[in-house]
Amino acid sequence: MPKTIQLEKEYDLVCVGGGIMSATLALMLKLIDANLNILILERLDKVALESSGAWNNAGTGHSALCELNYTPQKKDGSIDVTKALEVFKQFEQSKQFWSYLVKQGYLTEQAFIHAVPHHSWVSGKEDVDFLRKRVEKMKQYSQFEEMEFSEDFKTLKKWFPLIMEGRENDKTPMAGTRMEMGTEVNFGLLTKKLFKILEEEFDTPVHTGFEVEDIDPAEGVDWLAEIKNLDTNEKFYCDATHVFIGAGGGALPLLQKVEIEEKNQYGGFPVSGQWLICKNRDVIKQHHAKVYSKAGPDAPPMSTPHLDTRYIKGKKELLFGPFAGFSTKFLKEGSYLDLFKSVNFENIPAMWGVFWHNLPLTKYLVGQVKMNHEDRMEELRTFIKDAKSDDWELKVAGQRVQIIKKDEEQGGTLEFGTEVVHSKDGAITALLGASPGASVAVNIMVTLLHFAFPEKAKSKAWKEKLDEMIPFWNKDIQENEKEFKKLQYQCSEVLGICEFSETMKNL
Repeated sequence: MPKTIQLEKEYDLVCVGGGIMSATLALMLKLIDANLNILILERLDKVALESSGAWNNAGTGHSALCELNYTPQKKDGSIDVTKALEVFKQFEQSKQFWSYLVKQGYLTEQAFIHAVPHHSWVSGKEDVDFLRKRVEKMKQYSQFEEMEFSEDFKTLKKWFPLIMEGRENDKTPMAGTRMEMGTEVNFGLLTKKLFKILEEEFDTPVHTGFEVEDIDPAEGVDWLAEIKNLDTNEKFYCDATHVFIGAGGGALPLLQKVEIEEKNQYGGFPVSGQWLICKNRDVIKQHHAKVYSKAGPDAPPMSTPHLDTRYIKGKKELLFGPFAGFSTKFLKEGSYLDLFKSVNFENIPAMWGVFWHNLPLTKYLVGQVKMNHEDRMEELRTFIKDAKSDDWELKVAGQRVQIIKKDEEQGGTLEFGTEVVHSKDGAITALLGASPGASVAVNIMVTLLHFAFPEKAKSKAWKEKLDEMIPFWNKDIQENEKEFKKLQYQCSEVLGICEFSETMKNL
């Protein structure tokens, strides 16, 4: 039976996309001001089917505990931990918000998050030296003081036995790090839970099967949203004071239709992800960790190889990757015309500049696309020496659109992070990019609130509510170490991901 909805004429906020970003923003706003009228629209028939879906991302709670691309080595040999400190704080803010929802009785169980140790693992003298320097630098900060480093074979085998199996006589130097406090997050499950809270507690359901086709300025109102019922092809129109475009890869094509000048500096390049998924339950049982290594010299940061324990639909799983694929679609369930439609006179110079200055990346992607199953198995065997081809199968993950941004010198640059694009007045906001993405959704949405609702965000009432939900949204960890540590342990206990000693509990 065709879906029908009764839309109101005016909304304080229209959220485009049924993923973790829209869910986080809408719930945060409803907790701050329950009177806000919010409309959430998703083009597919269910939420969390694209980038937020469990198989469409690594499920890593990105906090820089193991991801080596967050700590680049400078030309002078020193290690830059700026990004690591930033990502760590941002993920802790997510944990603070989720634990607040648990304490308030909104989240009644925490099956979306599990304690899974985070490891880095490298081989070869140069990379071992890099990892040692990385640990020495990171341990100067209290956030990472519990990080362990080892070059001892027995220790490494205890940490990740599946990887070290059969390497007893390997003369190549190896090293690893371990952080017990790492997490595995099912962002698809979390997204569904957040939308359930919105629907049951705040009468704010997400309407699926409805696509926002255009957003135009209109006389007497801020924005007029044109909405299509994909079952009946019927069109609706509603007024919106604010619009948030959080539609994953679909955000850029819709943003390009909006009449704001900020959109003109952006283009996008789609890259699909693929995982090798283990089918052998005995092999899966042998590994309980997320183990990240270093990407190749010409590979982008998003290609950092890792062997991950996952929890999906109540079952423990094991995946390896990612491998890059290519499709001209901007969404997994998108159109093959997406890339071509996104090219215009404004972003052609940026697109050409990115291609010309990233020829090694192009070569890398071509090589990835040409790989067959045995080629991928050989990559896996750098982690699991005796991996059997029949134990693993390929699964297509989510579609990502990497940001292409105008640059005066190079024409355009390829950005690998997550970026909020917004109009001068903040009435239109859009989220572009990929990793760390879902892990730092709470931080992104706090930032977005200050773009979209600048006056309200400065008010005492809003600040007090933010302090209650996310105590460290506006505090420096280094300046408040003891308070942060105490909160960190409390949040971990509330989320059921760690147990701590009495000394730690009483900090």
